[in-house]
Amino acid sequence: MGKSLSSLDWSLVQAFVAVAETGSLSAAARRLGASQPTLGRQIRAIEDALGVTLFHRQARGLTLTETGAALLAPARAMREAAGQMSLIAAGRAEELSGVVRLTASLTVSHYLLPPILARIRARHPEIEIELVPSDTTENLLFREADLALRMYRPEQLDVVARHLGDIELGLYGARAYLDRAGRPHGVGDMLRHDLVGYDRNEDIILGMRQAGLPMDRHSFALRCDQNAVYWELVRAGCGLGFGQVPIGAADPLVERVLPDIPVPPLPIWLTAHEAMRNTPRLRRVWDMLAEGMAPHLT
Repeated sequence: MGKSLSSLDWSLVQAFVAVAETGSLSAAARRLGASQPTLGRQIRAIEDALGVTLFHRQARGLTLTETGAALLAPARAMREAAGQMSLIAAGRAEELSGVVRLTASLTVSHYLLPPILARIRARHPEIEIELVPSDTTENLLFREADLALRMYRPEQLDVVARHLGDIELGLYGARAYLDRAGRPHGVGDMLRHDLVGYDRNEDIILGMRQAGLPMDRHSFALRCDQNAVYWELVRAGCGLGFGQVPIGAADPLVERVLPDIPVPPLPIWLTAHEAMRNTPRLRRVWDMLAEGMAPHLT
C-alpha cells in the first residue's frame, strides 16, 4: 500500500520536484548537488512508495504523468514549508560561528569579492563562507544562498534589500590593442574599431540604439555572454568593450577610452531573507560586504 505524500522522506519529495521542474535527472542532479544515479534511485523509491508512476521516460528526458502533475502542487507546498522551517531555525541561531552562503555575479565574484572575503576570514575565522558565482538568480527562500549581491532590486516577498550604490561602467581597450589600432577620439572612431559584444544578450545593442547608434549583432566581430570571459577578451586585445570601472582602473593591461560616453551604471543590492537578516554571522558578513564594496561604488 502506498504512503501519503506527507509521510514520505523529504529527500524523495525534493528529488521529485527537482526532476519535475527541470525535466531530466542530470539537470535535477546539478540543482541538488547530487549524482544522477542517486536521483534515479530516489525517483524509483518515491514511485514505489506511492504505488504510482510519476514520470513518462522519454529519449529527451522525463515528463510528468497525469498523477505526477496532480502531486506536484502539494510537493511544492512541502518544499516551501521545509524552506520556511530551515529559515526560521537558522534565523534563531545565536552563535557567530557557522556557514554563510553568498551568491554574486561571475564578474563581481571573480574580480571584486576575493580581497573582501579575505578580510572577513581574517577578522572572523569562525565564519565559513561558501561563494556561489552565478549570473542566474539563486533562491533565498529555499536557502540556495543566505546573502546575495544583485544587480537589480529584488521583488521576492520576505526579502530585505539594501542599495549599496552603483558600479560605473566604461569603454575599455587593451593598451597593446590601442597602441596598434589607435585611440578613438569620438563615437565615429569607436565604430571603426573592433568591438566585443554579447551573443544572445541584447543589452549593449539596445543601449547603443537608445543613444542613436544603429547597431546589430554583426557590429560586434566577437561575441560572448559570459561576463568574466567577455572582460578577458577585452584584456587580451580583441577590441573595445564595456567593463566595470573599478575593475578597469585596477588593471594595468587596459585603458579607458571615451569616458564622456554615457553608459548606465549597474545598481548593486545586498539582499537576504528577512528571517535570516539578524542572525549574528549573517549580520556581520552583511556589514563587512557593504563596507568592502563601498570603495567600488558611486
